[in-house]
Amino acid sequence: MESRNSCQRLRLLSYNIQAGVDTRGFHDYLTQGWKHVLPHRDRQINLDRIAMLIKPFDIVALQEVDSGSLRSGFLDQTEYLAQHAQFPFWFAQINRRIGMLAQHSNGLLSRMKPAQVEEYKLPGLPGRGVILCRFGGDNGLTICSLHLALGRRARLRQIGFVSELVTNEPHLVVMGDMNCGDESDEMRLLVRNTNLRQPGFHSGTFPSWRPMRRIDHILVSDSLLVENARVLNYPISDHLPISIDLLIPKELELAA
Repeated sequence: MESRNSCQRLRLLSYNIQAGVDTRGFHDYLTQGWKHVLPHRDRQINLDRIAMLIKPFDIVALQEVDSGSLRSGFLDQTEYLAQHAQFPFWFAQINRRIGMLAQHSNGLLSRMKPAQVEEYKLPGLPGRGVILCRFGGDNGLTICSLHLALGRRARLRQIGFVSELVTNEPHLVVMGDMNCGDESDEMRLLVRNTNLRQPGFHSGTFPSWRPMRRIDHILVSDSLLVENARVLNYPISDHLPISIDLLIPKELELAA
């Protein structure tokens, strides 16, 4: 393992942004539920705040993004955040289309040019997906961004699918909203199947106003060093964002 001084540093962030809807308590799911289907002026303000948050990072995984429907004012939120945070490369994966009302998506933003981007639908009910983004050649970095289902049985199937998908990736980061905790059967299965490890996050991510559960995760290969693993106190969505500094050995090629 190389010394930290000889490694390239990449800042990674994962954030379920709830389509730009701010939630400050469980009561908002009832009293503010209309914001999930209709446009409102605060959504634009929230997106601008999120753009400021993500601007210092190199790779950003987003969940619960809208790709251009009535509720977002027909704005592709991934594209908007990429432009306003000055990310030259971005990708949106639409997982559930509800006519003009909603375009449920995952998003991935990067300051480096990917060599390859693939998207897959996860098993189970429609609406969940995974983005696989590779940087460099055979000895490059692979980012796997995903949003798992609410149900445990579906999550186990999805973890099995993802495990097979990334089994041959030598330098891997898996991040996103897993909807399950560190000690769940799903997380144990993912770690066992992939030999990934989770950096030491020490606080919850959900709900953002009183974070009691850590259901948002970043896991990395043993070949990668990590510093500054943290949950960010940025309560716009009902989730809090999480971030790491990833230290890349010099022999790992990131150029496309």
